[in-house]
Amino acid sequence: SPVSAPNDVARRAFHRLSLSENTTIADVLRRETIGGLLLLVASAVALIWVNSPIAESYEQLRTTKLAIPGLLELDVEHWASEGLLAVFFLVAGLELKREFVVGDLSDMTEAALPVVAAVCGMIGPAVVYVAINLLAADGRPGGWAVPVATDIAFALAVLAIVGSRLPTALRAFLLSLAVVDDLLAIVIIAIFFTSEIHLYSLLVAAVLLGVFAFLQFRRISAWWLYVPLGLAIWFFVHEAGVHATVAGVAIGMVTRVRRDSGEVTSPAESLEHRLRPLSATICIPVFALMAAGVELGGDALRSLFTSPVAIGIATGLIIGKTVGITGGAWLAVKFTRAELSPRLAWSDIAGLGLLAGIGFTVSLLLSELSFSDEPEQVATAKAAVLITSLLAALLATVVLHRRQAVHVAIYEEENRDDDDDGIPDVYQSEEARQRADQVDGDQRGS
Repeated sequence: SPVSAPNDVARRAFHRLSLSENTTIADVLRRETIGGLLLLVASAVALIWVNSPIAESYEQLRTTKLAIPGLLELDVEHWASEGLLAVFFLVAGLELKREFVVGDLSDMTEAALPVVAAVCGMIGPAVVYVAINLLAADGRPGGWAVPVATDIAFALAVLAIVGSRLPTALRAFLLSLAVVDDLLAIVIIAIFFTSEIHLYSLLVAAVLLGVFAFLQFRRISAWWLYVPLGLAIWFFVHEAGVHATVAGVAIGMVTRVRRDSGEVTSPAESLEHRLRPLSATICIPVFALMAAGVELGGDALRSLFTSPVAIGIATGLIIGKTVGITGGAWLAVKFTRAELSPRLAWSDIAGLGLLAGIGFTVSLLLSELSFSDEPEQVATAKAAVLITSLLAALLATVVLHRRQAVHVAIYEEENRDDDDDGIPDVYQSEEARQRADQVDGDQRGS
């Protein structure tokens, strides 16, 4: 069989990452995994607390008002969902910009795969949910947004336990897909869950964001300018009637990501390095503690099997996500005339699709926004998200475990370092990469 030329690698889906991108992805995955484990602990605490004899104290904490005198008063739950989650979405915005400006996704051909998969992975659950709820007499099709989101922290925590030696390309795909997913989720929140716009506040927020961008353009690095400016942008976005998490993504998208000559890190890299631990260890776990408190009594559990809302969410996250992501990836590969990396299989992508069915953080937020006037439906939706996320994690574990031997072999090849210089051997020289390409080509042609 003919040997593939080195240029063919650029047309392969899920091929080996560049060394710099591999290092960056490994660092991000490590930090997100810790956050995911804390997220699980916080959620478990919330569930135990709200289903215990001291459940009343949980509700008292969640509804306690905290105020900035003369400016703003919110309860603890809303400070978590609009304040702390804004930090989470700021990190997502920084990561998204880095990926598309200087990361491997700066190549539009490379970007097509996770972008198309993410879009299809959001359309699939929404279509499934709406179909189920339109057919039901007591359906709530307005809750279509709940199953569309993926919780990357939770998913990576599961991955750390069951797929610690998954090939880096698959991990990077899941991470890139989740970043795009976060951006699309914030677009959904901004468009569909903004009931009234206060133009004056929105204009002030836009002007302040422009000032932030100008300071970045002028290479101003004074943190004491950016912190109050960022807080002011958040405040005016909130006052405009737009969910305040939108401010986080907006700030991330105007932060400079390219390094100047002589810079060790760009402003975006520095900010992400400082904020990611805060987001992972405090912001997301505290939000989960406030959002995951759902009563799981007999009626609540029964509704999971009878409510079209719960059935739609569960089916959307498990089937809609898996089919959407796998189908979207297949379409992207076909339309870009790429080829699946020879040692990977479409069942690997389906496993990641199931893993993406872990909705959690953003799905909990969207449950509150979708059914803001129906507390019972909020509780049903949240319970469905929690139970289905656990089921998605279990199913993903089963699917990915089936090809564990192949994954481990690829992982060990990617991380082999015989000369102990800290750089995997596969990245040592162009000659080494070409030899690897030839082996891949032979395997594909055989």
